[in-house]
Amino acid sequence: MSEHYYTKDPKVKSQPKEWSAQLRGNLLHFKTDAGVFSKGEVDFGSRLLVESFEEPEVEGGILDVGCGYGPIGLAIATSFPERNIHMVDVNERALALSEQNASRNNIPNVTIYPSHALSAVKVEDFAAILTNPPIRAGKETVFTFYEDSFTKLRSGGHLWVVIQKKQGAPSSMRRLEEIFGNVETVEKRKGYLILRAIKD
Repeated sequence: MSEHYYTKDPKVKSQPKEWSAQLRGNLLHFKTDAGVFSKGEVDFGSRLLVESFEEPEVEGGILDVGCGYGPIGLAIATSFPERNIHMVDVNERALALSEQNASRNNIPNVTIYPSHALSAVKVEDFAAILTNPPIRAGKETVFTFYEDSFTKLRSGGHLWVVIQKKQGAPSSMRRLEEIFGNVETVEKRKGYLILRAIKD
């Protein structure tokens, strides 16, 4: 396939499917489709990110960058109903699925909209940003996620990233250290790292 999930309008033929998953102790029901990331199940990295996430002490909304069909953002929205969760993606098919999945799970505290990286995100005081970045889109794109996240976080806000050690974790850690002045490995499992950087 010449395109991948980091595509505005996937041309691959629609093949919708439905299934359920337990995330942070809540059963969520998902509809997925061809042309979106990990359409058959919640991928291990996203699941590890969701389960590792800790609510920051500062007030504010939470942003899911590259939300796909919605597993990360919707799981966080269910766990923290008093916070508004922004969910963005470049993939229009994925965004439509996120909207449907929010509706089918009766999750009202989400705002879902298209954005290439964080270019369309206007809020600049998020308490936390989470991302399972699109590695196949290239290091430059991934690093843009990190750089833009710094500007969109309030002081004391957290950036959470899941990345595989073999797919650029060391360079991501170096770049996060350069941008934020700090980075820590919160969890490490099956070759996946959960990284957290905090904006002073």
